[in-house]
Amino acid sequence: MWKTIKDDIQAVFERDPAARSTLEVVLTYSGLHAIWGYRIAHKLWNAGWYTTARVISQFVRFLTGIEIHPGAKIGRRLFIDHGSGVVIGETCEIGDNVTIYQGVTLGGTGKEKGKRHPTVGNNVIIASGAKVLGSFKIGDNSKIGAGAVVLQEVPPNSTVVGIKAKVVVQDGKRVTYDLDHCNIPDPVADAMRQMQQEIEELRREVRQLREERQTNEHSRV
Repeated sequence: MWKTIKDDIQAVFERDPAARSTLEVVLTYSGLHAIWGYRIAHKLWNAGWYTTARVISQFVRFLTGIEIHPGAKIGRRLFIDHGSGVVIGETCEIGDNVTIYQGVTLGGTGKEKGKRHPTVGNNVIIASGAKVLGSFKIGDNSKIGAGAVVLQEVPPNSTVVGIKAKVVVQDGKRVTYDLDHCNIPDPVADAMRQMQQEIEELRREVRQLREERQTNEHSRV
């Protein structure tokens, strides 16, 4: 347990240049407090003390603004930077040396039972505001961009961005798309465009009929 605590503190120093001293980190880093609260609650959860574990996790949430379900499985050296608004679900699994920024949700997509939250590999960075929703794997050494909404598996060594998130870098190489999600045919939009074209055609015909009628009226006069 003492080694785990030292690893958690060391992770802060390695990934946050603002950290100045151990005392400062221990007293002021809410992400660290949330992780330690989780580790206590997780032991109680595994021992069958479910209600007590949930009470501790909710108390830690009240103190830090970070909600980690005690049933989640978290590896070594997790670093939650800033942390406010972070949510980690019950069946979520997180590997070693993961970095999570504020506003991140590792959640499910509904009320399904069983494994319903993501599995995050080792050395993953999840930037602020990202939402990773569903039971799938985020591969080792991957990066999730700020504000991304991830709904499917991410390969190892990848960077994903956007809504819905797509891979833009994999194994150090930029990924290009012949057909990306912005250009996928939209049947509703196509129908609207077709309707607009027909309306324009009708307008032209009406204008033409009006012009012919006015011409005929002038000729009779």
